Amino acid sequence: MIARAFAPATVANLGPGFDVIGLAIDGIGDTVTVRTCSTPGVSIARIIGDNGKLPTDPAKNTAAIAAAETLKAAGIDANIEIELTKGLPLCSGLGSSAASAAAAAYATNQLIGSPLRKVDLIGPCIEAEAAVSGRHADNVAPALLGGLVLVRSTDPPDLIRLPLPEGLTVVVVTPNHELPTKEAREVLPKEVPLSTMVASTAQVAGLVSACYSGDLSLLSRSLEDKVVTPARIGLIPGGNNALQAALGAGALGASISGAGPSLFALCRSPRSAHATAQAMRREFELAGIDSTIHTSPANCPGVRRVKP
Repeated sequence: MIARAFAPATVANLGPGFDVIGLAIDGIGDTVTVRTCSTPGVSIARIIGDNGKLPTDPAKNTAAIAAAETLKAAGIDANIEIELTKGLPLCSGLGSSAASAAAAAYATNQLIGSPLRKVDLIGPCIEAEAAVSGRHADNVAPALLGGLVLVRSTDPPDLIRLPLPEGLTVVVVTPNHELPTKEAREVLPKEVPLSTMVASTAQVAGLVSACYSGDLSLLSRSLEDKVVTPARIGLIPGGNNALQAALGAGALGASISGAGPSLFALCRSPRSAHATAQAMRREFELAGIDSTIHTSPANCPGVRRVKP
């Protein structure tokens, strides 16, 4: 028996929504194939596209952990092997580990007859993320469910799918510069002033309100992050200039995607997104860094089955 699934890249944090808001991106992601086998438990047969950097130890790989946790959640004892094809660069801020986990959980669920719903796979994927990058769901939730997701709680998982204004387009620019999540977390402030906390709470509330009302002006005003982005932007060569260039080109807002170094911008239309992407790329070129551009509708599907 065999099953295969694809899970998309994600933009997590989304400005002020640190660890609580994430967005699925169309067209790029990871693919996982699972098969029944004779080797006990969950094993990794091979990994393609990681340049030998990811662990094949099933206790240290998010795809294998998510698969094992899915079997546990379903109450099924099975022996499966995993083939992981990386379509996402490592340490890029695009939810690489989450995409692997989501694809593995979904494919495993398909292999055993789909006893679990997509939302039931959130827990197994959170456990996988917790083993490698922290206990959060702002990547795995949109990777599984698609669209824009607010994570109200991880224990237990409590998720809210937010509406998106029509025509909203996402630009993601990934510089050729690795930034491990651990390094990006280490620069975060341990404490923030009460006034900053209040302002950040208001920003998240404004962002959610703008999604429901379709108010792009409010959305633009609510994307600024006063805590995490200022702490991390110095880790991304040319990053601050690229964010300013995005705003100058007409983007509604721009910030760091996940832990970085990828940056994202939200734009009113595909035309605006094109101008924004080129402006951001130029700033990285001026910093002597190559970059990759990806544009996507803001409202995209999550994990799905693909033919083996």
